[in-house]
Amino acid sequence: QVRLVESGGGLVQAGGSLSLSCTASGRTFNGYNMAWFRQAPGKEREFVSGVNWSGGTTAYGDSVKGRFTISRDNTKNVVLLQMSSLKPEDTAVYYCALRRRAYINTIDYSEGEYNTWGQGTQVTVSS
Repeated sequence: QVRLVESGGGLVQAGGSLSLSCTASGRTFNGYNMAWFRQAPGKEREFVSGVNWSGGTTAYGDSVKGRFTISRDNTKNVVLLQMSSLKPEDTAVYYCALRRRAYINTIDYSEGEYNTWGQGTQVTVSS
């Protein structure tokens, strides 16, 4: 059983940057696509970004394209989300997730395709 732990959240001013980390433990996450989702108060959880098992394919939600970058280090079992030009509307709890099936090259935007989730980390962007 793999366990995911997010870190790196915090309070930042609009226009600033933050880097989130998701560390997997228990077993390797090699072979599995990873994704970041977020949920703001009163809103549904939404897809932010995803990376396939090899790191060769990435995807981004429309609201973060050009501002966020996802990457993974399979030797360290870590997925990173680098966020820049942050806006108040980026305020949310950010979750990392592991896709339920291995060795899928395409990124799935649906949270139903992910069966392991971290506890989340709060990101707050002040105006």
